[in-house]
Amino acid sequence: MLIDTHLHLIDQSALHYPWLSGVEALNRDFLYEDYALQARRAGIVQALHMEVDVAPAEIQTEIDYVAGLSKRENSLIAGAIAACRPEDDGFASYLEQQKANSFIKGFRRILHTMPDELSEGALFRENIGRIGGSGLTFDLCVLPRQMDKAIALVDLAPDVTFILDHCGVPDIKGNDFETWHGRITEIAKRSNVIAKISGVVAYADGQWSAATLKPYVHHVIDSFGWDRIVWGSDWPVCTLGGGLATWVAATHALLSGCSESEKTKLFSGNAKRVWKL
Repeated sequence: MLIDTHLHLIDQSALHYPWLSGVEALNRDFLYEDYALQARRAGIVQALHMEVDVAPAEIQTEIDYVAGLSKRENSLIAGAIAACRPEDDGFASYLEQQKANSFIKGFRRILHTMPDELSEGALFRENIGRIGGSGLTFDLCVLPRQMDKAIALVDLAPDVTFILDHCGVPDIKGNDFETWHGRITEIAKRSNVIAKISGVVAYADGQWSAATLKPYVHHVIDSFGWDRIVWGSDWPVCTLGGGLATWVAATHALLSGCSESEKTKLFSGNAKRVWKL
């Protein structure tokens, strides 16, 4: 059984997503009902919703929307990773508000599409440090060339558990393995970083196979070890690389030969521990 730590839901009747206008393939609704049907068939038993970079004024609206879905009978949604703006003065009060909400399991601020210097701001770094001791995590979505900035953030907040999204966003299609490889090795030395095995099917070309993904996924597992990895679907972004069932099947193929205890850690055990599910 799998716990999906990276589910996106898109409902344009409820929320506004400014970035979608530039991504035609995803510029439509991807609703809970569609996901749940596919997820149950694939063996997914719980999911954490990952913020979808809604308009800033709608961050709390997104939280409330997803919380409402979680209250449906037999809902798969067990919590949410909320959007945040650590660069803003209001972050401290926002953090206190969310700490009181047991549905919130962590935060993410998109960095891979933002100016590199965003995470270098004094206020940004101070506010990330405030998360320490709260039990809430912070997801890092960065490009390989931004990894040094991610490492600096991690080193400045040793009491915060960071989640490195999408295997560190390797350029699989461009076959730039070496640049990414060394930076994964370096960030994995930080014990407060957990890697998320997710997203990679969207970074390969349309002809990818499990063998294409194997060097990337296995390097992440080898670098972080079985106790510091979790699994995510990245639905619906995974539809750009074949879809949910295809990614689940590829994951099983990539883990062929691994022990049942190792698979259990990646598929569910580590997620249960990290987010107290």
